[in-house]
Amino acid sequence: MNKDSFSFVVYMIHACASTWDKKPSEVYDILQSRDCIESFLVPNYDILHTQSTAYIVGDIQDYLKVRGIVI
Repeated sequence: MNKDSFSFVVYMIHACASTWDKKPSEVYDILQSRDCIESFLVPNYDILHTQSTAYIVGDIQDYLKVRGIVI
């Protein structure tokens, strides 16, 4: 993970926390438990970072829903 993708992941953790009314640490734990960071956010950084924050939060929710977590 490079500096840009790291900053993007941190930003998205905080965006999800704000949207889902959770603490960033809780969101981090959820994303880590379903390998969302290393298997979705980082590999798709080049595409995702061009989208709106709301769109990416929705994509993350969809990713988690498929893996058994409904926010």
